[in-house]
Amino acid sequence: MLSYLIRQSRQLLTAAALASIVSGTCSVFLLVQVNTALTANATERADLAWIFAAVAVGTMVARMIAAVLFERLSQHAHAELRSYISARVVATDYRKLEALGGARVQSALSEHSARVADFFVSVPSIIINGIVVLGCLVYMAWLSWQVFCAAVVVIGLGSLGYHLAHLRAIGHLDTAAREQDKLFDYFRSLVDGAKELRLNRAKREVFAGQVLGRSIETVRRERTLGMSIFVVSASWGNFLVYGFIGLVLFVLVGDVPDRARVMTGFALMFLYMITPLENLLLNVPRINLARVSARRIESIANDLPLSLPSTVMTPPAPLRSLVLDGVRHSYYHEVHDDIFSLGPIRLDFAPGQITFLVGGNGSGKTTLAKLLAGLYVPEDGRILVNGENIDDAGRDRYRQHFSAIFADFHLFDSLLDGAGADLDARANALLAKLHLQHKVQVKEGAFSTRALSQGQRKRLALVVAYLENRPFLIFDEWAADQDPVFKDVFYREVLPELRAMGKAVLVISHDDRYFPLADRLVRMENGQVISVETHAAPQMREAATLEPDLA
Repeated sequence: MLSYLIRQSRQLLTAAALASIVSGTCSVFLLVQVNTALTANATERADLAWIFAAVAVGTMVARMIAAVLFERLSQHAHAELRSYISARVVATDYRKLEALGGARVQSALSEHSARVADFFVSVPSIIINGIVVLGCLVYMAWLSWQVFCAAVVVIGLGSLGYHLAHLRAIGHLDTAAREQDKLFDYFRSLVDGAKELRLNRAKREVFAGQVLGRSIETVRRERTLGMSIFVVSASWGNFLVYGFIGLVLFVLVGDVPDRARVMTGFALMFLYMITPLENLLLNVPRINLARVSARRIESIANDLPLSLPSTVMTPPAPLRSLVLDGVRHSYYHEVHDDIFSLGPIRLDFAPGQITFLVGGNGSGKTTLAKLLAGLYVPEDGRILVNGENIDDAGRDRYRQHFSAIFADFHLFDSLLDGAGADLDARANALLAKLHLQHKVQVKEGAFSTRALSQGQRKRLALVVAYLENRPFLIFDEWAADQDPVFKDVFYREVLPELRAMGKAVLVISHDDRYFPLADRLVRMENGQVISVETHAAPQMREAATLEPDLA
C-alpha cells in the first residue's frame, strides 16, 4: 500500500525529498560555519557572516518548500486511501461486505488511513534530520578520523539497542491495531444499543466495564508499551551521545594540531546532533505505525473483492417477466448453530402483480428477498429476466430493476436518484400524501431533517422508492412500525396504486388481515415455499375486505 501511494506521487515526492536534502545539507553547513567562526579572526568572521546569512535563508526556504510539499502529499495520500477503500466497499459483493462487518471498514477509513497519511508528514523530518546526522559524522571524520571511529561505535551501540527495541515495540503496535477494529464496533454499539443499555443496568455495566472498557484498555496498554519502548531506546541513545562528548572533552582528544577547533567541533556537532537524532528516532515509530496500518488496509481490501463493473452500463430493459428457477442459497444460522439452506425456489413475477411473502421468523423470507433483488448470488439455479439468464456480468444491471426497503434500511440525507427540475415538487407532494409535510421538506433534492421516528423514516424511504420509479419494489415488513391509519393507507392505497402503475411488488408481511388484498400469497417454512395461493380479481378482493369494516 505504501509503495502504491509512493508510485502515485513519485514526482511530488521526489521534489519534496530534494528540498529536504537541501535543507538538511544547509543545516550542517551552517554548523560548520559556526564552528569555523569560533576560531576565526575578525577579518575572516566578516566574510563568513555573508555566507552564514545566505545559507540560513536557503535553509529556511528549502525547509518551507519541503514542509508544504509533504503536507500536500499527506493530504493527497489520505484522500487517495479513503477513495480507494470506499470504491472497494461500493464495488464488493454485498454478502462479502456483510461478513466483513462495518467496524473494520470504519477503522480503515478513519484511523488506519490517517496513520498512513502521517507517514508522509514524518518523511521530511526523517530526511532532514538524517542528513544533519550524516553531515555531522562526515565533518567529524574530517576533523579527526580516530575520534570519528569512536563516534561510530557509540552510534552503532545506540542503533543496535534501538533495533532490538523496535522488534519488541512493533508487536505491541500490531496488537493495538487489531484491537482497534473491535473497538470501533463497540463504539457503534454505544449508539445503536442505547435503548437496551438504558433498560438494563447490569448489561450496561458489563458492556461499559468489561467489553468496551477492556478494549479501550487493551489499545491504551499496547500502544503505551510500544511507544514507551521507542522513547526509552531514544533516551538510551541520548545518554550515549552525552557520554561520548565527555570522552572527547576529557579523554580522546590529546595534544593535536588545532586542538581547540577539534574539541569545539566534536562537542558542537554532538550537541547539535541530539535534537535531530532524537527526532529521527521518534519519527521512526510513525513509519512503523504507517506500515502496520497499511497492512491492515491491504488485508481489508483483500477481503473486499471487486464484483461490480466499473464501466457505464445501459439501462435495464423493461421488465416483462422474472423467474426464479430452482435457486438455492445457504448461510450460517446462529439460532440453530448450523447451515440454513434456502430452496430450491421456483417462483415467477410479472408487472402489475402484488405478491405477499409470509411465514414464521427464520423461515427465509428476507433471504429470499435479497436473493431476488440480486444482493445474494444463487449457489444453484437460475434467475431469468424476460427469458434471459442473469450471469455475474449482468448482475449489477439486473439489480437496477429493484427498489427495496428492508427492515435494516438506510435513509440517505438526499435524493441521490431521480434528479429533475420538478424533483422537489414531486417529493413534497408525496410527503403531503404521507402526512409528513409538517415534519420534513425536500429542498434542492435533500431532506430538511431525518430526526424522525422509525415509522416516519420508513415513510421517507417510501418516498425515495416512489421517485426511483423502478419496475420492481420490495417491502420487508414496511408496515410493522406504522400506526393503524398509515398501515391501512399502505395496503389499501399505496399497493393498489403501484399495481395500477404496472409495478411488480413483493411484500413481506405478518398482517394477515390484509392477505386477501394480494394477487397471490406465498408461504414459506424452513427455507422452502410450501404453498402459493392465487386470489380473486382486485375489485372482488377489495369488496370482500371492505364489508366487515362497513358492518
